[in-house]
Amino acid sequence: MNAPLRRVGVVVMILFGLLFANLNWVQAYKADEYRTSDYNGRVQVAEYDRQRGNIEAAGKALATSKATDGELKYQRVYPNNDIYAHVLGYKPVNGAASGIEKSENEFLAGNSDQLFADRVRDLFTGNHTAGGNVLLSLSRRAQETTYRELANNRVNVKKGAAVAIDPKTGAIQALVSMPSFDPNPLVSPDTEAAGAAFRSLEENKNGPLKNRALSEVLPPGSTFKVIDAAAALESGLTTSSNIPAGPSYTAPTSGTPIRNAHPSICPESQVTLTDALTESCNTGFAQLAVRLGAETIKKKARDFGFEDESLSVGRLTGSGLPVAASRTGEIKNPDGGEDKAALAQSAIGQNNVRMTPLQGAMIAAAVANGGSQMRPYLVQQLLGPDRTTIHYTADPRVLRQPVTTQVARDLQAMMRSVVENGTGTNARISGYTVGGKTGTAQAGETSDDHGWFIGFVMKDGQPISAVAVMLESAGSGGSAEATRIAGQIMKAVIADRGGK
Repeated sequence: MNAPLRRVGVVVMILFGLLFANLNWVQAYKADEYRTSDYNGRVQVAEYDRQRGNIEAAGKALATSKATDGELKYQRVYPNNDIYAHVLGYKPVNGAASGIEKSENEFLAGNSDQLFADRVRDLFTGNHTAGGNVLLSLSRRAQETTYRELANNRVNVKKGAAVAIDPKTGAIQALVSMPSFDPNPLVSPDTEAAGAAFRSLEENKNGPLKNRALSEVLPPGSTFKVIDAAAALESGLTTSSNIPAGPSYTAPTSGTPIRNAHPSICPESQVTLTDALTESCNTGFAQLAVRLGAETIKKKARDFGFEDESLSVGRLTGSGLPVAASRTGEIKNPDGGEDKAALAQSAIGQNNVRMTPLQGAMIAAAVANGGSQMRPYLVQQLLGPDRTTIHYTADPRVLRQPVTTQVARDLQAMMRSVVENGTGTNARISGYTVGGKTGTAQAGETSDDHGWFIGFVMKDGQPISAVAVMLESAGSGGSAEATRIAGQIMKAVIADRGGK
């Protein structure tokens, strides 16, 4: 064989070797990814030969499948339209799933290893046994109340979110993002119509597909003062300790003074820590933070869950809906030193501080639960197609311990004072102990302020619910309305448990 032919032969052998290696790599490492891809049309059609399992809460189907006469034997249906959309997500025929439909897709579709016995049985019987069923932790009454109150808020805002959590277990009782959307058009077997419906939602300037409860991070305003107060208590202060206050405070190196929302708020030179939280004294907490230092405030925020990039909400043992990390920002000068002006602003939930509504609810839940912050979850149980075989049951677990039991008790007392005597009176519930903190956060020169409330409700010393409500660009009265809505959500949780 002459030299040119040998060279060609070598090249061909190398190419066949590379092709063989690639084939094995695809089969060994990429096959499952391609098989489960949202864009694998053949697998998608085959998937609709089997009825998809239900997603349920409190005995009611929130997502189910109905038989059709078309090529796809079943169509996904969401009976409650907008109310549960950001929790459930959607499972389109041609496209990417979202929400619980995505995180529990294999179990709902019947392809999970947990349902292996059912699939083996189908090989012998020729049946197409339905997928598994996912039971959520949601309180239907609380969820529907949250949706209704947000949609009909009294300050006429179009964007916001609310989350309610059981402080003792971490079970999410309600999760609503506003505006919401109807997932039914997105799962139409008419893929062109479904695509058009998706594009319409995606182009909507109000962002209805965005899950603001989990993925929106906004300045939390004075709700962040709960973290300041926790750091202060751990530094040795008590609820009755005096801190500097006054009508105005200018941090070192800053020419911009911090003032209170109204001249009647803590005009005196000193106030107690409890009064500072009750009145929402900006000057008091700004000076307190500068005294404690940026690292102390940032550490306490991390203790409560800020900077956590790993959290998701679904099963306790697996993936779920992604959660954006809440942040405090660097709070540093260009030379790396502490920026006291930025720290003073950060102490009142401004500057670069950003928080999700879920994080706000988790802060309140940890305080109500004696300092233990439970890992939040949505999936309560997984049932097999026969509805008798239990494949998973949530086993609540502590996520972190942000404060000691004593500090938690002190914070409870201070937050109760906010509701009983201060800015949070709209959250009062007769016969129950309610604590909380309001927040008004500046959103820029051209936007109205955001309105916040985080809080909890207890009975006989036992926590029942912790809630965060955020009304985006709500302007004047936003925090008062967020507080009122939170009270209605907590009442719904109480009623769902048989209380009054």
